[in-house]
Amino acid sequence: MPKFTFFERMNKSTNKPTNTLCELVRNSVERFASKIAFTMFEGEEITYAEAGRRIEKVQQILLDAGLHAGDKVALLSSNMPHWGICYFAITSAGMVVVPILPDFSGEELDMIIEHSEARALLVSDKLYTKLSKPTIERLNVVVRTKNLGIISQRVHEKGTAAIPRPEDLAAIIYTSGTTSQPKGVMLTHAALCAQIDLSSAIFPIDSDDVFLSVLPLSHTYECSIGLIYPFSMGSRIVYMDRPPTASALMPTLRAVRPTVMLIVPLIIEKIYRHQVLAKFNSTRAWRTLYRIGFMRRYLHRVAGRKLQKLFGGRLRFLGIGGSKLDNGAEKFLLEARVPYAIGYGLTETAPLLAGAAPSMVRLGSTGPAAPGVELRLENINPETRQGEIMAKTPSLMLGYYKNPEATAEVLTPDGWFRTGDLGEFDAEGWLYIKGRLKNMIVGPGGENIYPEDIESVLNSHVCIADSIVTEQEGRLVALVHFNRDQIEAMIDDWREEWNTKKEAWEAKTEQLKKEIMDFVNAKVARFSRISEVVEEKEEFVKTPTQKIRRFLYNRKKEEGHTKQASPIPQPGQKV
Repeated sequence: MPKFTFFERMNKSTNKPTNTLCELVRNSVERFASKIAFTMFEGEEITYAEAGRRIEKVQQILLDAGLHAGDKVALLSSNMPHWGICYFAITSAGMVVVPILPDFSGEELDMIIEHSEARALLVSDKLYTKLSKPTIERLNVVVRTKNLGIISQRVHEKGTAAIPRPEDLAAIIYTSGTTSQPKGVMLTHAALCAQIDLSSAIFPIDSDDVFLSVLPLSHTYECSIGLIYPFSMGSRIVYMDRPPTASALMPTLRAVRPTVMLIVPLIIEKIYRHQVLAKFNSTRAWRTLYRIGFMRRYLHRVAGRKLQKLFGGRLRFLGIGGSKLDNGAEKFLLEARVPYAIGYGLTETAPLLAGAAPSMVRLGSTGPAAPGVELRLENINPETRQGEIMAKTPSLMLGYYKNPEATAEVLTPDGWFRTGDLGEFDAEGWLYIKGRLKNMIVGPGGENIYPEDIESVLNSHVCIADSIVTEQEGRLVALVHFNRDQIEAMIDDWREEWNTKKEAWEAKTEQLKKEIMDFVNAKVARFSRISEVVEEKEEFVKTPTQKIRRFLYNRKKEEGHTKQASPIPQPGQKV
């Protein structure tokens, strides 16, 4: 078995729980030395032993550039095997990793690196070009993640590492900000390692499992459950060297045949709308059959077998998280017997708070609280039985970096976290998420209106790709981005009545707006009915986990354009 020189001073006992990422790395490298840890699809494979050697290499680079335990190191990279190696190298040396979402603009990246006080940067090639020269020049060292080579080094002196304690800060994660400015979430070693026990209690994995990673590793969801958890269990993780579009994902799924995969709702919703729903709405005969309950379930089951084959035939767990899943898409997964589960959590809780194994899922629920997590509701509405979800978890953040005011708003003196989410529990303790507290609209009669519920109905329409519901002058307005391919297929039947395709498109979308209003208003409560449908010609601006940045749209339109707020503070402002 190979040895880590840095870890030689550590207690060699593997019987005690893993409380730091340093212990996790040492244990996994020793126990699973010959097994494959990371694979780049159609590229390099790295064993756990080799991962250990490369972790030491990165640590030595940082130490030779004068970094010390407690220093911040920014990690700005696309998904690849070296992402995890760099992450574990930083944290196991007692330094603090700052994983940065690749979707931030160059200006935002500069601000985050400055705000976090990072002294080093590990970066992939394309993202390196987004950074300014002054930012690069301030850093002790810049390392290329692709080959772990040094791009630039300003400081040459000996630094010091330290074996971290469970309560030490391990990571600062800047949220992508759907409704507000990003904040730096501070997570300890103990908080991140606690996710291993929470995850394994819900769905155990082992060294035979193969993960296909398609979500950004800089997001806590993928990092905790798609990297830290499988690495602790000796599983293999496969990465793609390109975005997970349908054309790239399909051959990868067939070749990799993953047993575990984590996705955001958008991926499965697209499959449902464009493949399943479009097929069963294509003719009058299909529509008639699809409306019959037992026939719909049978058709879903047939489609589910095809979907399982598409995923490689070995899938045991399809984890879905990051935002609300469309009700129609979930009903399809349930009836198709796809082994899916919807988890609930936030960056501030590292992230998992609630979940259930695929064999236990209930339509519309994220499952009960994870073992070791306490959940309760506050300010409960006696009529709806809904309230703000409060959480107490071993994975709770320390607070927001350099922002005590924002920290005080969400952390109570007795250790509870205000999630900002509205939910309710059934009699058996299963949690149902209703939406974000900030998104809730109060109706004219004092009713609580949840835009997410209306959007779920909107998005079930075959001609809608995405939508959000906003309040404008006391009226509910639906902003919709149409499924252009579906509508253009309909327009082909109209062409002989119109001189141009543009005229046909405009006529068809105007007709659709009226149809959509009738479609939605027939399915929602009276006080949740929409008054207008407005087309958004461009795709909605989204976070890396495909949640719409609502704060860009929850305001009046000015001069035909959505006024956009800067998602990150200017220099001198607090994050």
